Amino acid sequence: MFNYNPLWDTMKKKEITQYQLIKDYHFSTGTLDALRKNKSVTVYTIEKLCLILDCKPNDILQIEK
Repeated sequence: MFNYNPLWDTMKKKEITQYQLIKDYHFSTGTLDALRKNKSVTVYTIEKLCLILDCKPNDILQIEK
């Protein structure tokens, strides 16, 4: 199971808001909702977030056992 809690901390550090992801980077509200609910998203979405936030995947998600 994935946990996207690190994403919100990374966004805060980089001063990127959910609103900016929607308006400036064309993320859908559905994708953000999936991230908030720790649901599955595509690797493409993870890649986009890493490029936007200039970070690595482990700065966005953690894997729980």
